[in-house]
Amino acid sequence: MLTISNLDYRIGARSLFENASAQISAGWKVGLVGRNGTGKSTLLKLIREEIVKPSPDTSIRMNKGARLGWVAQEVEPSDETILEVVLATDTERHALMQEAETAQDPDRIGEIHMRLADIDAWSAESRAAEVLMGLGFTDADLYRATREFSGGWRMRAAIAGVLFSEPDLLLLDEPTNYLDLEGAAWLEIYLKKYPHTVLIVSHDREMLNRCVTHTMALEHKQLSISPGGYDAWLKLRAAKTAFLESQRAKQEANRAHLQAFIDRFRAKASKASQAQSRVKMLEKMQEITVPLDERTVPFSFPTSTDKLAAPLLQLRGASVGYGEDAVILRGVDLRLDPEDRIAIVGANGQGKTTLVKSIAERLPLIAGDRTAARSLRIGYFSQDQMDELRTGETVLDHVRDALPEGTPPARQRAAAAAMGFAHEKVETNIEKLSGGEKVRLLLGLMAMEKPHILILDEPTSHLDIDSREALIYALNDYNGAVILITHDVYLAEGTADQLWLVKDGRATRYDGNLNDYRKLILQADRAKAA
Repeated sequence: MLTISNLDYRIGARSLFENASAQISAGWKVGLVGRNGTGKSTLLKLIREEIVKPSPDTSIRMNKGARLGWVAQEVEPSDETILEVVLATDTERHALMQEAETAQDPDRIGEIHMRLADIDAWSAESRAAEVLMGLGFTDADLYRATREFSGGWRMRAAIAGVLFSEPDLLLLDEPTNYLDLEGAAWLEIYLKKYPHTVLIVSHDREMLNRCVTHTMALEHKQLSISPGGYDAWLKLRAAKTAFLESQRAKQEANRAHLQAFIDRFRAKASKASQAQSRVKMLEKMQEITVPLDERTVPFSFPTSTDKLAAPLLQLRGASVGYGEDAVILRGVDLRLDPEDRIAIVGANGQGKTTLVKSIAERLPLIAGDRTAARSLRIGYFSQDQMDELRTGETVLDHVRDALPEGTPPARQRAAAAAMGFAHEKVETNIEKLSGGEKVRLLLGLMAMEKPHILILDEPTSHLDIDSREALIYALNDYNGAVILITHDVYLAEGTADQLWLVKDGRATRYDGNLNDYRKLILQADRAKAA
């Protein structure tokens, strides 16, 4: 289906690919993995021909006549309904339906209707509705104009459009960034049943384990494909590394043995020819190298020195929202104790973010009571906070402002380095940081306050898999309470031991684990589709 040969590509002086090659067969579901910045999105752009091929020796070929599909951008706001926009992505059906309205020639009319029957055009609306509702749209949403939806929901519509059009090669770049846990679970099932080839870039470990048949790794400027999901690839990589290390140890022992013979007998005339032959053997010996893993800078949330008694915080009979006319949740009775680990689940738009904003006092309660320890400190991370970083200022400016006045410059730079910003990065302006670097800065600034409660609303959207793993370790080492909203099942399972469910205007404890909740929402999706 797709063949990549002799790919060389660099951005400025930085090389991303060096003579990289790979081949993807028809029907494979391939997860493309690699650290942030290694070139995964660049590879997708090369496949889509958004970037000109870097050299005449490079070849990126698809099967002849194969259709390529990807999500270019969010759906434009217009008076067209969401359903109409998605139906129009099947360009052949759309063109035939329009021609059928104006065609005069009886023979041509017959041809049009035969072709419409061949492509199952009459079931298109139900198929498009199934995709849209799987991604979180309600039945009423299907007939609303696209201009009535936010950018995030129009991006979901764009994903729905490319899934509905069923291209022969489907490219997806971090699709779960726009989905909640429910939408991500539905997408996993959909991709497993997808009848054609898929190449997906994702940092969602559980998705890569559940729905791909092969993993394509971008490491050390090379591409390699192996069967199985992400965990299978990790085991294979570890085995290869262990084999290379054992071979290198044998080579070093052999090299030492040859060198000892040369040193001992080089000066003896009777042994000179043997010594010289061993010199040639040493010169011909190709060194076995073991690729070094790049180290992920760990996260750290310092322990609070002042212990607080339980409960840290409690809501009683609380109504939360954006005023009397926009109440989102009513009758909320929830309590948070030290060392509680909570994952909040529920579909997008149900009020998860509204709830945590109210807990963090970013929103006032509309009714009810909120009680908290007098000296309670809350660290609150929201995706909206990305906009709160001050453009035109550097990483060091932000760190300096978060430290006590008069902190020596060396300690300021040490604090930045602990967040993962080396000396060449601390003077970088905020607008030039990657999404992952901004997340690191925000979490680092939050940690400097030594909070008793961490509230994290989708912290992983811009983090690669290794950074997500580092975040799990940091949260498990942290001795305070954690409230987490995430679509990353691996992160939630690795850190949370309780679930709060936000649904139908209520927020309650959920008696079950994430697997129970996943089964529940998939059963609901099947009922909705039926």
